[in-house]
Amino acid sequence: QLQFVESGGGFVQPGGSLRLSCVASGFAWDRYSIAWFRQGPGKEREGVACISNRPGTTEYADSVRARFTISRDNAKNTAFLQMNILKPEDTGSYYCAAKPSFCGAMWSFENNYLDIWGQGTLVTVSS
Repeated sequence: QLQFVESGGGFVQPGGSLRLSCVASGFAWDRYSIAWFRQGPGKEREGVACISNRPGTTEYADSVRARFTISRDNAKNTAFLQMNILKPEDTGSYYCAAKPSFCGAMWSFENNYLDIWGQGTLVTVSS
């Protein structure tokens, strides 16, 4: 069974940090690029970051560039999102997704990914 399980979210003050994890099962993880998406209150789901299968190049949304870092540990079928200098606009549920190619120019479009979604992990940034 193909599955993602996201974790690591929580409540933090602006300027704080969180490290999210995504554990996958049921497919050849290392053959896919992995992305993080998020969905804030009343918003559409949007791409946050992507890390390619090979080579491990990365892409970031302009809104998180230089604050967030995506990484992966293929031996553990796990992807991470280190989030620093968090802002209230970062609030939302975060999900990981798998793409059967390198991230590329269209990495932020949800329909380029496998239609496999976990329950997400909620990040709340508020003072």
